[in-house]
Amino acid sequence: MFLEDEFAIGRMRMRRISISFLVAATAFVACLAAMLGLASAARAEAQQTSGQLAALVRPNDVNSGSLLFPSKEPGFFVEAPRLKTDVTIDVSGPIARVKVTQRFQNPSQGWVEGTYVFPLPDNSAVDALKMQIGERFIEGQIKPRQEAREIYEQAKAEGKKTALLEQQRPNIFTNQVANIGPGEEIVVQIEYQQAVRQSGGEFSLRFPMVVAPRYNPAPIVQTVEFNNGAGFATPSDPVENREKIEAPVLDPRENAKINPVSLTVNLKAGFPLGDVTSSFHAVDIGQDGDQARTISLKGDAVPADKDFELTWKASPGKMPSAGLFREVKDGKTYLLAFVTPPTALDAAAPPAKREVVFVIDNSGSMSGPSIEQARQSLALAISRLNPDDRFNVIRFDDTMTDYFKGLVSATPDNRERAIAYVRGLTADGGTEMLPALEDALRNQGPVASGALRQVVFLTDGAIGNEQQLFQEITANRGDARVFTVGIGSAPNTYFMTKAAEIGRGTFTQIGSADQVASRMGELFAKLQNPAMTDIAATFKGVEAEDITPNPMPDLYSGEPVVLTAELQQDKPAGKLQIVGKTGDQPWRVEMDIAHAADGNGISKLWARRKIDDFEARAYQRQDPAGLDKDIEAVALAHHLVSRVTSLVAVDVTPSRPVNEPLGSAKLPINLPEGWDFGKIFGETDGATRRAAADPAGNAAPEQAVAVTQEPAASPEIANMMAAVPTAKAATLIAQKSSTVNLPQTATRADEQIMRGLTMLLLALTAASGLAIWRRRIKGLVKAGAKRDGL
Repeated sequence: MFLEDEFAIGRMRMRRISISFLVAATAFVACLAAMLGLASAARAEAQQTSGQLAALVRPNDVNSGSLLFPSKEPGFFVEAPRLKTDVTIDVSGPIARVKVTQRFQNPSQGWVEGTYVFPLPDNSAVDALKMQIGERFIEGQIKPRQEAREIYEQAKAEGKKTALLEQQRPNIFTNQVANIGPGEEIVVQIEYQQAVRQSGGEFSLRFPMVVAPRYNPAPIVQTVEFNNGAGFATPSDPVENREKIEAPVLDPRENAKINPVSLTVNLKAGFPLGDVTSSFHAVDIGQDGDQARTISLKGDAVPADKDFELTWKASPGKMPSAGLFREVKDGKTYLLAFVTPPTALDAAAPPAKREVVFVIDNSGSMSGPSIEQARQSLALAISRLNPDDRFNVIRFDDTMTDYFKGLVSATPDNRERAIAYVRGLTADGGTEMLPALEDALRNQGPVASGALRQVVFLTDGAIGNEQQLFQEITANRGDARVFTVGIGSAPNTYFMTKAAEIGRGTFTQIGSADQVASRMGELFAKLQNPAMTDIAATFKGVEAEDITPNPMPDLYSGEPVVLTAELQQDKPAGKLQIVGKTGDQPWRVEMDIAHAADGNGISKLWARRKIDDFEARAYQRQDPAGLDKDIEAVALAHHLVSRVTSLVAVDVTPSRPVNEPLGSAKLPINLPEGWDFGKIFGETDGATRRAAADPAGNAAPEQAVAVTQEPAASPEIANMMAAVPTAKAATLIAQKSSTVNLPQTATRADEQIMRGLTMLLLALTAASGLAIWRRRIKGLVKAGAKRDGL
């Protein structure tokens, strides 16, 4: 009996031991599996991190003045792509062909995508995009905008080198280049056609180099639109594509200037040349006969921080008064004609009474030389008023002041008061231009009998809501004429030119204090003399379908009639007749088409102007989709970039490995020369918006760029650049990072979990072993006691 009980107790003990072993083994296997899983994940993460870190650098790794941008990895930064631009301008008579070569360099060890926001002339007809990879050139194809974007994004995802050129404004473009390999350079070439500007016996062309920071007003409640009566309101943004026209801006107080540009002009005027002058840059000028010059920048390259302007005049007595050029393409003839009407002033006629509303911009972007130029220009204009004139002065930043609260007589006392007020203006604040324009057009009372109402706007045009202002001029101009005066080193010429065109006035540009007297003198001549009106162009003996611009603008003293036309024949015969009148005096000129000289690129200029005509009349049309289709048809037929078409180039061979990450960089730009960074972006956060330059001051222009790494940084980070070989500058940027980085002494969660599982596994193993040995020892003790009879 006792023996059987002993056997039963033994079996129960063995069963308990087996259960303990099973529990311990299960816990052991679970812990081991968890540890292996975490180890595998950690290994994969380490491999991924090492791949990402290949594209990153630490501040101490940088040996030259490079700009860095914070990454999501604590202590690591992204070294930016670098940009260098070469420009060649070939001028042949009234037409310029421009080739812009942008070299994107990737100094980092990772793959990047670069986006560059850059300006072109507002009348440029962009028709070519080429991407050079090694010795190969890949031609860009014109596509509808959305289709071009989809082609680019797909090629980018597939690791193929690709470039996309888009128009954001007629004078602002973006060039995106994807999959630039480590240490690699990709060359993108853009070409466009442009008409030479002529006024007052002077020819000129301008190549803009930098997009000035824009003041972009926020949407306002009054602009909500209700969709199809559904009861849901959608606020309309007055700034189209606002994120596309903004770029990080370097603080010139702390950073070396970047984006070097070399430029050469091959000038063949078509007539004997007199003075040839570069307005803002030092140049070397070589002569090749009496009609040709070669102009190049001194020192090979300059930073892209102000516009380049070249002017030239004919030698005395050789100034052409008219010109007619043609190009035959696809069985059609395209004409470019210009003629300068004679200036026939009636000296006996008394000067017309004028009502002049002067509007001056004293916002922050006008600080420095710009506000001084504007003050000088306006003071000079006020001093030139006649006693019988009436005038007013309106100034604006993010507030507005109507100085006289309406028009007053231009008495000596009022002129002196106004000049003293203007000379005391300082530049600060935002650029709320619309209220000032509304006040100038709506609140100055009725036009006196026999008087001319003129609105003179002095501004740099650094705004993004151009369409709002164009609509205001169109709706409320009445009989007034709007004259714009562009101030500064990088004005928004698109806004200035179009506002003057819609306002039936003219545009004057002043880029330095040296130009104030001469350029304002030209403007006074235009303000004081009657315009040539009722201008019309017709063809005799030949049918012309489209003549641009349509309608023809009014002209002022020294301005030529410039038009383009499309004729259906390849060898048309007939005459072009242009008529108009100055006051009550009629004027007419005829030009024989058969005598037109051959020219290149005229079809592109006609198409560009045709698109401009469509855009100018957009407010008259009720079908935006139909308008876009009309623009798209012309742009595609002539291979032009427009608001609805883009150029895209794709390499057929993938270059970026699938497992390699792709960083994204929006290349920064210089602040325009003479601008005050603190007035634009504020002084309080300036220390964190910028970082220190190379302490030795030796950072080369092409070595100072900033970038962001996807995911994108915060808007504050978007304006923070660093030429940083120092850890201090890197710390300033890292403090504003959009992510919260752990301190370097913190322990990662996955490491803690693995340590905990390991300790749990050891504890289970120790507990199981102790339980087994405890029972065995207890059994041995009992067995020994029985043998001893205890």
